[in-house]
Amino acid sequence: MDISSARPRSDAAADPAELAVYDWVLRHGRCEPGALAGHFAALGLDPDRAPAALDRLVAHRLVHRDPADPHRARAVGPDAAANDLAVPAEAEIARRRAELAADQARVAAFLPTWQHRETAAPADRDFEVLPSLPEVRAALDRASADCRTEVLASQPGGNRDPSAMQEALRRDHALLSRGVRMRTLYHHTARFNGPSQTYVEAATALGAEYRTVHELFGRIIVFDRSTAFVPLSDGSWGALVVREPSMVAYLCGIFEQSWAVARPFASAAEDGLEQVAQEIDRTILQLLAAGLKDETVARRVGLSLRTARRHIADIMARLGAESRFQAGVAAARAGLLDAPEEPAAD
Repeated sequence: MDISSARPRSDAAADPAELAVYDWVLRHGRCEPGALAGHFAALGLDPDRAPAALDRLVAHRLVHRDPADPHRARAVGPDAAANDLAVPAEAEIARRRAELAADQARVAAFLPTWQHRETAAPADRDFEVLPSLPEVRAALDRASADCRTEVLASQPGGNRDPSAMQEALRRDHALLSRGVRMRTLYHHTARFNGPSQTYVEAATALGAEYRTVHELFGRIIVFDRSTAFVPLSDGSWGALVVREPSMVAYLCGIFEQSWAVARPFASAAEDGLEQVAQEIDRTILQLLAAGLKDETVARRVGLSLRTARRHIADIMARLGAESRFQAGVAAARAGLLDAPEEPAAD
């Protein structure tokens, strides 16, 4: 039997072929192929459709074949057929619920150990490694729920995922509605990103503060100046949770230094597209002059590697340089690089 032809239909209207077979079996209690073919011909239906229609009725539990005689069959009322169809599905649901309850009970057995860890002495929890993204999200949710005064965040990169930003906006609304102050640093490149502009506009209306800089020190989130989240160095989505007071204070100090020189967020068009682009190019030149690789330059200014390399190529073309060394010399002569600091007097 063709399984696809026996699968129950998803629409409410009965197929004419199925109705013809059902009516025949209901009146005659038989399902001989020849008799069904003649019945179909009399109704102006294609006789070749009869076998598949019969198979579908059997799958619907509307027709029961006689195991002792394949040409004998019994038509069943729709209510009884519907109940018959529900039995295996409900049994499967009950089985899966029992399995879920058993799994949840096994997981709950670890709760005392977890609670003991959560109430451990602060010295035992100064640093905590969260290797997976689900663990990081759960920890961030807990920290957000417990936060009462302030959130500091540095978010490198110029592009933002719209769905992720919608989720973040819901969390931010909950914090801001409790009177929590929120300050966030972005790269200048975020000014060119439409989702970032929309997100910042909505969050600013709720009371959040945003600024941008041409170069960021890295990604951090700090809650109440007591708990900081920093990314793991292995490039994964994991995070290190820092609760050690001196280290958290140090991270907050780095944030405040960048915040002091950052500029209030505005779209590139509002703030002067050319001026923002020049600042980005100037930063790229300085990083290249320092001998940094393309990957590092891209990360420091919040661009994708491909976009950063395109900027580098454009800068070299404008300076008429064939090498990065020549580009550095030309940029210095044009006054595009910061002058080196004078050595301190002895």
